[in-house]
Amino acid sequence: MPNITLSLNTTNRTMKKTSIQYASAAAMIAALSIAPVTAQAASTKVPEKKEDVAQPGRVKLPKPVKIAMVKVAGDLIDPINVASANDGTGRMFICERHGVVRVLKEGKILKRPFLDISDITVSSFLEQGLYDIEFHPKFKENGKFYVHYSDMWFNGDSFIVEYQVNKDNPDKADPKTSRVIMQIDQPYANHNGGELVFGPDGYLYIGSGDGGWEGDVLGAGQDLSTLLAKVLRIDVNTSTPDRAYGIPADNPFVTPKTLMVLFGVSEEAFAQIHPKARPEIWAYGIRNPWKMHFDGKTGDLYIADVGQNHWEEINFQPASSKGGENYGWKFMCGTQPFPASLKNAPQVGVLPIGEYTHAGEGICVTGLGVYRGTKYPSLDGTYFVGDWGSGKIWGMQHQEGGKWAMEELLNTALMPSGSGSGEDGTLYMTTAHANYGGPVKPADNARGALWMIVEADKVPDGAETIPLDQ
Repeated sequence: MPNITLSLNTTNRTMKKTSIQYASAAAMIAALSIAPVTAQAASTKVPEKKEDVAQPGRVKLPKPVKIAMVKVAGDLIDPINVASANDGTGRMFICERHGVVRVLKEGKILKRPFLDISDITVSSFLEQGLYDIEFHPKFKENGKFYVHYSDMWFNGDSFIVEYQVNKDNPDKADPKTSRVIMQIDQPYANHNGGELVFGPDGYLYIGSGDGGWEGDVLGAGQDLSTLLAKVLRIDVNTSTPDRAYGIPADNPFVTPKTLMVLFGVSEEAFAQIHPKARPEIWAYGIRNPWKMHFDGKTGDLYIADVGQNHWEEINFQPASSKGGENYGWKFMCGTQPFPASLKNAPQVGVLPIGEYTHAGEGICVTGLGVYRGTKYPSLDGTYFVGDWGSGKIWGMQHQEGGKWAMEELLNTALMPSGSGSGEDGTLYMTTAHANYGGPVKPADNARGALWMIVEADKVPDGAETIPLDQ
């Protein structure tokens, strides 16, 4: 959902981005002798040149894919995300933007919500509300889950809050167990991001937008002293007296205090010192990361980043990444310079794996995830992505040598707003009808729905499929 001061040269971009300061020049130089992380090496599957970045219609998928989308549930109020608890029950939990989480159990939406925080959720503007729900990797044992929403009492600031399930009813949350994990100040009502996802490492990754208005007026994309315009990575299993989470020791901008050394240090070493960087940051140069997905098989991370006026982009981070990637905003939108009128502008940051133009393709990218189930083998390994404005659905696959392919699979008549995967790997997509200039109350919008991706020749008898744009 639609939710500058640094230009990296080739040498700096290919080095591991750390912010550790060293007490001596010798220690600093020794540390830099460690093999650097090469963000654009061929093995990472990140494009090395613009020509390798996928665009719709350029190249067909190497492995043919044909899909349909089957309706799972309807009559939902602005559904914008869906998640599984991965606890063996098969339940799906659907976020409604006004602050309610619904339970899909045995094919039906339960009458009573799992969680209702609508009384403290700001949802009068399209890009605010309850953004996401994510369950602790050990939810089956500890009953913990996390929500990300815009808080009414703090003028729309983003709150990430931990809750626990009701001990007497697994289909109900216990509101009394709330624990604020993080608050992110939001200067404007748009570009709040909102994504939550646990990585294979057990840490919580957070998608944080650039704070709003347009064009990154705050310069947050390249500012390492703010949590805005970043992918954050925190440990919810630990805490300190001043915050309800821990900082993973290998986060790329962890900065221990040390003495200053003036001489005998290389320029490359100094370029890696960031004394004011926030230690929560995992990657930066992001505009509005609405959906992020880890590949359940490889551990690779896909980041669908909503663009400005002309381009949408999909970023990729290999499982081998040590973090610290700069994805270019606000100097870049995909492979294109920002503003678009700039001529002969240098490439800043890591290239995306895919991009598409607002001229006929869409206006707001919504990642759908990588299929890793067994029921639909022809979909295995394909990353699916949709657009909230156009309703189009594409598949993306990696080719040899860092090249990517992106092919249109469906042109739907609906508005993809969010996604999630079931325990069996099934990919789900929510559609909502909220729009700019629309009703102030989400309940006044036309009702939304939940859909699942299936192979085109495996649509169940009598199932309702997603309407296509004729």
